[in-house]
Amino acid sequence: MPDYHIPLLPDKTYHIFSRAIGKEKLFLEEENYKFFLRQFSKYILPVADTFAYNLLPNHFHFMIRIKDINTIDEEFLKVKKNKEFNIELAPEFVMERFGNLLNSYTKAFNKKYFRKGGLFIDIMRRVEVLTDSQFGATIFYIHKNVVHHGICKNLSDWKWSSYYAIISNSPTNLSRDEILDWFGGVSQFIEFHKQPVYLKNAVIIDE
Repeated sequence: MPDYHIPLLPDKTYHIFSRAIGKEKLFLEEENYKFFLRQFSKYILPVADTFAYNLLPNHFHFMIRIKDINTIDEEFLKVKKNKEFNIELAPEFVMERFGNLLNSYTKAFNKKYFRKGGLFIDIMRRVEVLTDSQFGATIFYIHKNVVHHGICKNLSDWKWSSYYAIISNSPTNLSRDEILDWFGGVSQFIEFHKQPVYLKNAVIIDE
């Protein structure tokens, strides 16, 4: 059983997930998706490399690798100003960045749609990616999530995932070269994503 409370440690890779409370939706229109990704870039990219993501109407998935301790140290001092950093503070600081992401999105969402209260469930789930096979299976699962939930028939029909950014030559904040090196190139990446949605041995987060 995955431990959803594990700390986010430097140089470690994780599949992270959160969803809306109850039957709420996180994204009601295109601008919501765009704004969330902008806030992700603002709060998370300074502390984590990103391998994959998928934004669905009521939840999101990301696969990230927390940056090295020196980078976390630099970002901590930039944000915290006069506070001193030590390695024990790294997981707390990274989680604070995620808290700022979700809180900033909730605040803007509530203001736009005249609602009050929390939008996300209390716990942001996470599973550490420990093996090469888990690395590929997790990226595949994240991209296939819209098919898994019946939102689209084909993953290529959904624009709010990292799939097209990985196979294109457009500028991206994703660690595209590392991803394609793992799969063996663009053609192999595309072929890998043609397999059935269900992966018996994949270690994933399921709702």
